[in-house]
Amino acid sequence: MSKASRRERQRQNRAARRAYEERREKRQRALRTGRRFAILGVPLVVVLIVLAVTNSGSGSSSGVTCQPATKPPPKTTKLTAPPIGINPSVTYDATLNTTCGTITVTLDAAQYPTAANNFVSLTNQGFYNNMAFVRAAKNFVVQAGSPDQSNSTTNVGPGYSVQAEVPTTAPGGSAYPVGTVAFATGGSDPAGTASSQFFIVTGKQALNLSPTYAIIGRVTKGLNVAQQIDAFAPPKGDGPPTTVVVIKSARITTPSSATTPKS
Repeated sequence: MSKASRRERQRQNRAARRAYEERREKRQRALRTGRRFAILGVPLVVVLIVLAVTNSGSGSSSGVTCQPATKPPPKTTKLTAPPIGINPSVTYDATLNTTCGTITVTLDAAQYPTAANNFVSLTNQGFYNNMAFVRAAKNFVVQAGSPDQSNSTTNVGPGYSVQAEVPTTAPGGSAYPVGTVAFATGGSDPAGTASSQFFIVTGKQALNLSPTYAIIGRVTKGLNVAQQIDAFAPPKGDGPPTTVVVIKSARITTPSSATTPKS
């Protein structure tokens, strides 16, 4: 082999060696970078997992956060039916402070004075304080107001019931659109019976209810809170909520814009 051929062969070998070394260095740099990202990424993944687990227990897609709660003890106080004590010309708001947030109900005292009066009387006597929601029916209603704190098949109440107004609807309309608040009844109770258990309409399945339940009013703030309680319906779709939700306190207020007629 000539000297020129040997020099060319040596040059090619040196070029091949340099190319090999460059490729090896690139692989090593890539491996080092990957290890650094892995070391940094593991704690980040752990943090994200912890946050996800924590949020799943207290929040929801509705933006409502529920506080942990335990089922309150039964109430044994027996009350008597109240006389009419409200003014049908005045607007009354009921504020339900629950462990999932606040629900504000504007009472329809003008159209349903007996039902509204009964709800005002019970609230002002503290009956609804420390009382659990006992029923959650998916896309239908949530229910509270049972003194024995259970989803009883009978209309357990405060010791009495009153005969309230039955709603009327136009043909093709619904007496109970989403957000309606009305008194629940037992299976043998006549239409319009009002005791203490009430329900909040949370979904469209209630649109076809027959107009036999005495209306109290309508949710004007916090419907998403009621619908979050609805989301705690049991797997079968209707029954005690899978998460305990309690009405911590309830109170009646009269907005400053309301006026009482002169006598």
